Amino acid sequence: MSRDSISSLAEVLIYTDGACLGNPGPGGYGVIIESNGLRTEKSGGFSLTTNNRMEIMAAICGLESVRKPSKIVLFSDSQYLVNAMSKGWVHKWKAQRWMRNKTEQALNSDLWERMLVLISKHEVEFRWVRGHSDHKLNERCDQIANEAAKNKPIQKDTVYEASFGKR
Repeated sequence: MSRDSISSLAEVLIYTDGACLGNPGPGGYGVIIESNGLRTEKSGGFSLTTNNRMEIMAAICGLESVRKPSKIVLFSDSQYLVNAMSKGWVHKWKAQRWMRNKTEQALNSDLWERMLVLISKHEVEFRWVRGHSDHKLNERCDQIANEAAKNKPIQKDTVYEASFGKR
């Protein structure tokens, strides 16, 4: 993108959190999207998953909600998510055929693949916020995610469930 097109992009703030009752167990994610003075909340739940998968799913849900190329700041209390994206770990894992090193497989490659497609459409900055530290919107995302884990675990995390017995 040219410098002019970047400056004309819509600015969007996305706050995310994932939750898991047990780990693994029923999980949920919560997302708050702020754009053009509007605030939208989204959530979803899965019957069997992990906390890390829900953290990534929250970011995916938020990014999927932004239809036009935008300048996005995505806030998460997951250092796993923020570091994987901002430090380029995901690109390294993908280049190594989803291996963290010579012996360890990178987990959640199905979700990371989705994430890479989504970030290619936007200018995205990932920012870490300390969880449970009275950050109003992070606390709300935590509440939404936990409600989804308790009340909406209708979806199946088929990729995770297929590998569950193999871990």
